[in-house]
Amino acid sequence: MSNELNCCLTLVCHRSLEERLVNHLLEHPNWVRGFVILQGEGSSQKEVLPSMLEQVRGRSRRVSFQCVMKLEDARALIARLKQVANNPEIAYWITPVIDFGRMD
Repeated sequence: MSNELNCCLTLVCHRSLEERLVNHLLEHPNWVRGFVILQGEGSSQKEVLPSMLEQVRGRSRRVSFQCVMKLEDARALIARLKQVANNPEIAYWITPVIDFGRMD
């Protein structure tokens, strides 16, 4: 099973960190073969709300990255991100992927 794409790594951060995380993901094509970026809103106890509008609303615009990948690669990427992009406003989780493929 180690050769299979067996997990989904999700990274969530404030929109101000989007390009920085995109660059980190693109730097590791051996781990990250592709990803999806989703726009949303969220709130966190660790979050700093930089704008007045976000402070009034109590939430901020967030981006979520989803990468289907090998579990060992996801763990390696998280370890690397902790070294170079350590930020308490970046959240992550890893979930199992039962099956992954393309419709061709």
